[in-house]
Amino acid sequence: MFAAKIPATVLTGFLGSGKTTMIRHLAGAASGRRLAFIINEFGDLGVDRELIRGCGLETCPDGDIVELANGCICCTVADDFLPTMRALIERPEPPEHIIIETSGLALPKPLIKAFTWPEVKTRVTVDGVIAVIDARAVADGRFADDPDAVDRLRRDDASLDHESPLEEVFEEQVLSADVVVLNKTDLVDDALLKAVRRTVDTHRRPGTRVIAASGGVVDPLAMLGIGAAAEDDLANRPSHHDGEEDDHDHDDFTSFTITLDHITNPGVLERSLIAAVEHHDILRIKGFLHVDGKPMRHVIQGVGSRIERYYDRPWEPDEEKRSELVVIGLNGMDRHAIASDVGGRTT
Repeated sequence: MFAAKIPATVLTGFLGSGKTTMIRHLAGAASGRRLAFIINEFGDLGVDRELIRGCGLETCPDGDIVELANGCICCTVADDFLPTMRALIERPEPPEHIIIETSGLALPKPLIKAFTWPEVKTRVTVDGVIAVIDARAVADGRFADDPDAVDRLRRDDASLDHESPLEEVFEEQVLSADVVVLNKTDLVDDALLKAVRRTVDTHRRPGTRVIAASGGVVDPLAMLGIGAAAEDDLANRPSHHDGEEDDHDHDDFTSFTITLDHITNPGVLERSLIAAVEHHDILRIKGFLHVDGKPMRHVIQGVGSRIERYYDRPWEPDEEKRSELVVIGLNGMDRHAIASDVGGRTT
């Protein structure tokens, strides 16, 4: 008798859509199940893994949180993802569910294809692909300035290439999804939310569910146990890169780390970051601050000019107290000017 396959959920979504927050919520509602997390970062600071470690739950111990930081997972499947999967499923007590958070720039389909590899296919199945959408960002036109016009042009010209790399990533993630979560709906009014849904409907596959959420809070029953077996359904998950021999690359995007000293007032830094976003091609900012005189770590996250800050946990006794931010944006941005604008230095 064959053992049941381990279900895996692929959580995709653009930079800052709220994937990590959603994972923390899912971990808190695990009901005793053994979960494992594979966290893929674009940038080398490891912020998302650290945020999940900070949840303090028995369902997400450090050993079950694996970080892949060597580039977007869709481009490093053979080198990073497959060895990680083998290590997880060959444990004496393998996880009962695996949750994979892709980087905000990853295309889901190459990752789904990896589940057809013999060493994985017999043990693991893609239970579902969840695309998390930042409703406010879409409402602001961050991914397609005029989705209706883009769709009309595409219908008229099947060979039309993408003018915007942001639009391409957004479409690929929605096209592969079994469930689309419209997150951060508390930041938009009803009219804007309807417009965002129309944008998603332009690209989603028939039968893909759309769920509205705020703060990444979604009923786990809507996320886990979908039973999609997505690896057996690749033909029905179209990609703009179907038929290409080479995997998608991310030459349009870049990231770097800024080190800061002597943070006495996070509000002043926040204002500097907002000004930097307005003058440079910055898509995402995230990191941790050591605020002088404060015993707790200060988290800072930004999508466009929207900055969120909070203290998440005390610094550990043997932990280096440091202030570092990872900045992600379009290739060609002036990293030294950005670091200077916020009072830091590139590392």
